[in-house]
Amino acid sequence: MPVVTPARTTTARMAALLVATLAVGLGLGPVAPAGAAPPATRHAAAPEQDVEGGTPALRAQLEAASKGWLEAKTALARSVKRQQQLDGQLKTTEAELTVRSAKVDEIAAVAYRSGRLGPMAALLNSSTPKGFLDRVAALDAVATNEDRALRDLMQTRDQAAATRLALDGEIREQRKQVTMMGKRKEQAEKALTVANRKAATTQSGGSNRGTSNTNATPAKRNSDGSWPSESCSVNDPTPASGCITPRTLHALKQAQAAGFTRYVSCHRPSGSGEHPKGRACDFAAQKDGFGGVASGGDRTYGNNLSAYFIRNADRLAVLYVIWFRQIWLPSSGWKSYSGGNGDPSSDHTNHVHLSVI
Repeated sequence: MPVVTPARTTTARMAALLVATLAVGLGLGPVAPAGAAPPATRHAAAPEQDVEGGTPALRAQLEAASKGWLEAKTALARSVKRQQQLDGQLKTTEAELTVRSAKVDEIAAVAYRSGRLGPMAALLNSSTPKGFLDRVAALDAVATNEDRALRDLMQTRDQAAATRLALDGEIREQRKQVTMMGKRKEQAEKALTVANRKAATTQSGGSNRGTSNTNATPAKRNSDGSWPSESCSVNDPTPASGCITPRTLHALKQAQAAGFTRYVSCHRPSGSGEHPKGRACDFAAQKDGFGGVASGGDRTYGNNLSAYFIRNADRLAVLYVIWFRQIWLPSSGWKSYSGGNGDPSSDHTNHVHLSVI
């Protein structure tokens, strides 16, 4: 066994103090102490298991299902908005159609009572060349007015017909997106049912319902309401280092601004799920990092943090939240998540996992 000298102990302590000081100075938040297990040294998982619990296939299914559900929800909202615009447009068009139809009817009624003014009538009823020219000018003005009225009427009718067709298309689009949302929800729930059955666990997730009244600042969206594609392109400010997406960084900063400032680890270079993609963070429930099963005030902290992410799911582009052997999906709410390996990390009883689109 190597001998630990006082000099070595002092050097190690000074190095640890220097790392902690640098982390605080850079605004990285508290660093996990030596007694807390960082993400890279958590309980080893079986080859087919992810260190976060569950198989890579399960994580892929959950990602695809939740992302598909959210995309369909966005498309549905976009279609409903478009339908509302078309409804207003159709009302305006139908009002114009009523006015223009009345004008054409009036022209037809006058023509029926007095007959249309033609070139022969203009010639026979004129006694002088000037009178003839006046009659021809009047004839041209009447014809132009009648043609314009008829043309406006036809255009308005065509516009109304096109708007009705567009409305029918939006209704079909909404039915399609609602069907897609149902399929994606079924996909996620089926994947969880299969995983939970294979796990055959008897552990109970217990109550993980917390409270949150804080609204996050929304992440940036495209003009059509969809989420822009983002890569792992910004530095991970947590001790995990590596990279994360701008949207993940936004969610992290919003949670910290809301008071959830305990240890956080985001990027992980290996494994399945969103960590290697820079689209997930693990928020420790305990003050000193990833420890054992959270209880008391630490459990309440995790409950409230998960409630914060759920309250702001639409603002932060939340894909799912995992906490205390349960997973929250935007399509289904809280569901049992029993794919852990029996340790606090994979069971998510010592940290809240957040994945974003």
